[in-house]
Amino acid sequence: EWRDAHNACLPLITEFGIEVSQNPSVYRLFSELQQSVDPAARTKHQLIAHALRDFRLAGVALAGSAQARFKELANALAQYQAQFEQNLMDAGDAFKRHETDAAAVAGLPDVVLRRGRELAAAENRSGWMLALDPPTYSAVMAHAHSEALRQRFYKAWVTRASDQGPHAGRWDNGPLIEKIMTLRHESARLLGFEHFGELSLATKMAGSTSDVLHFLRDLADSGKPAAQAELAELTEFAEKTLQPWDVPYYSEQLRQHRFGIDQERLRPYFPLPRVLKGLFWVAKTLFGLEIRRREGVQTWHADVDYYEVCQANGVPFGGFFTDLFARPGKRGGAWMDECRVRCRLNGFSQDPVAYLVCNFNSAVGGDPALLTHDEVVTLFHEFGHSLHHLLTVVDYPSLAGINGVPWDAVELPSQFLENFAWLPEVLTRLSSHYLTGETLPKEQIATLSASRPFQAGLGIVRQLQFALFDLRLHAEYDPARGARTEEILAWTRREVAVMDVPPFNRFANSFAHVFGGGYAAGYYSYKWAEVLAADAFAAFEERGHFDRATARRFQDTILARGGSRDAMELFKAFRGRPPSLEPLLRQAGINQAGHTRP
Repeated sequence: EWRDAHNACLPLITEFGIEVSQNPSVYRLFSELQQSVDPAARTKHQLIAHALRDFRLAGVALAGSAQARFKELANALAQYQAQFEQNLMDAGDAFKRHETDAAAVAGLPDVVLRRGRELAAAENRSGWMLALDPPTYSAVMAHAHSEALRQRFYKAWVTRASDQGPHAGRWDNGPLIEKIMTLRHESARLLGFEHFGELSLATKMAGSTSDVLHFLRDLADSGKPAAQAELAELTEFAEKTLQPWDVPYYSEQLRQHRFGIDQERLRPYFPLPRVLKGLFWVAKTLFGLEIRRREGVQTWHADVDYYEVCQANGVPFGGFFTDLFARPGKRGGAWMDECRVRCRLNGFSQDPVAYLVCNFNSAVGGDPALLTHDEVVTLFHEFGHSLHHLLTVVDYPSLAGINGVPWDAVELPSQFLENFAWLPEVLTRLSSHYLTGETLPKEQIATLSASRPFQAGLGIVRQLQFALFDLRLHAEYDPARGARTEEILAWTRREVAVMDVPPFNRFANSFAHVFGGGYAAGYYSYKWAEVLAADAFAAFEERGHFDRATARRFQDTILARGGSRDAMELFKAFRGRPPSLEPLLRQAGINQAGHTRP
C-alpha cells in the first residue's frame, strides 16, 4: 500500500516541481530580486543564485515543445528510477535459502543462525531460513565456511534484478538502465550540455569531468599498487586461487590471524542501547548537545524511535527518528533524509527533524540488538549527516542543513564523524558486554584501532571502480550505441580493479546510488568528500580529539552554514588552506607511491 501510494504521488510531485521551476514569471521575479538585494547579504545572494541556477537546469529558458519535452523526460525519469529501486527490493526479498544441515551453515554468527531459525519456524520448517538482506549477506560472505553457500549468496547478490541468477529476467533492470541513460542524455542536451556528466557537475564542487577523472586517477596511482599487494598477500594466506566469493571470507580470516579481531566476537560488546549512549556522549562533548528519547510520538513501525536534540539549557531545537533494523519490504542500505527543514520566515518557525535509517539485525529473543564495529561506524556516519541537518543556523530551507550543499561535499560531516568510532576513548564508552557489562578490553581496543587500515587499498580501488564506471557511463554516452553498460564496466575494471569477476555478474543492475537517482555522475563524491573529511579530522588530531575550540570552529564553518556559502570557501575557513590528499592516504596506511606503510 505504501508503494502504491508513493507511485501514485510521484508523477504529481514531479510535475509540480517542474511546473514551478519552469515558471517564467517567478524566474523573472528572482532575476529582479538579484539586482535589488544588498551585496553584503551573502546568504540572500547565495539563495537567489542557487534558485536562478536551478530554474535554468529545470528548463525555464527552453521554448515551446522543448520545454514540454523536458517536463516529459523529468516525469519519466522519476518513474523509471523509482521502478529501478523497487525491482531491486523485490528481487532481494524473493531470495531465500533453506538449510537443514548444520555443516552448511557452519561459521555463521549466532545472531544470524538464531534469526534463521526464527524465519524457518515462521514457515513451519526446521533448520535455518537465510534471507538476502544486507546483514545476512555480509555475514555469509565473511564467515560461512561453506564455499558453496558463499558462492550461492554471491551469485544471488550480484545478479539481483537482472537477466542472470535465481530469478533471471523477473525484475530485470537492464532495460530500465537503457531508458534512464537515454532520457538523462536527452535532458542534458536540451539544456545545452554535451552530456549528463556536465549537467551533474553543474551543481558540484568539481569543475569538470576531466577534473574528476584526474582526481580519481591520481588516487588510483596510490591505491591500486597497494590493492595488488594486499590481494597477493591474501592469496598467499589462503593458499588457493581466490574467487570473488572467497575474498571477504579469507580477508576476515587474515584479519583475525593478524590482529585477533573478529567482528562477530566483538558484537556482544556493542549492544545498541550502549552504542547510542556513547554516540550521544560524543555529540555532547563536541557540540554541547543533549539528546533524549521522547515517548508518544507517532511512527510508521514499532521499531522506530524519536529523539529530541536540545541545547545545553535543555531547550529542544530539533530531533530525529531512528529506523535501524532490516525487515522485508524495506529498502536496503543506510541513509539519512529530511523530515522537516529549519525555517524562520515571515513569522513562521520550524525546527529541523531527520530520518536516520539503517539495516541492522534486530533483537533476538530477550537480548538487545548487537552490532559489529562496522555497523557502529555506519551509525556514526548517518548520525554525521543528521548533525549537518540539525545544527544549521540558516533560516532559508533551500540552504539549510544539507540543502544547497554540493553533492561532492555533503558526505564531509558523515565521513568526518566516522573517525570518532575508532578512538580508544570513545570505544570504552560505546562498549559494554550485554551479559557481563565489561567494556572492550584495552588490548582489543588497541588492536581494533590498529586494524583500521587493513586492506585499505582494496577498499579504495572498489570505490574507484564504481566512481569511474558511473562518470564514464554518463560522459561517454552515445545515443547511436546505447548505454554500453557491460562494455564500459569492463573497461573500468581493466583500469583499476585487481580481480576479475564471473561473466554472470550484473553489478550495474543493483547500482541504486546511480540508477535510482541521487548519485548519477556523482558517485565520485564519496572519495572526494573522504579527502575533505580526513583532512578536517587531522585538525582534531593536531589539537586534541575533543578540543572545544576546534569543534566550535567546525560547527560554525561546516555544520551550521549549509549551502549558504561556497563549499570550498567553508573548508578553507575551517582548515586555513585547500584540502590535501595526504591525510586520507596516511589514514589508509598508504604512501603516495602506493606502498602500504608498515
